[in-house]
Amino acid sequence: MKLYRSAVHPGCWVAYVPENGWLVFPARNHGWEERRPARGLDPVHLRQVPPGFGAEAGFPQAKARLAKVA
Repeated sequence: MKLYRSAVHPGCWVAYVPENGWLVFPARNHGWEERRPARGLDPVHLRQVPPGFGAEAGFPQAKARLAKVA
């Protein structure tokens, strides 16, 4: 799983999940619960960020990384 910021989707995170493809979800508490498929993404507008950035939104990969550090 990878996490991205998109210039086209301000206020949202974009994630690539191998089993599900591209998803977009709000960058707020529990935003991951509101994830939906993202189509037509242009890689020019995407910037990969560390998974921990999505921890507050509930991004699962962020939780896994935080658990390894603790």
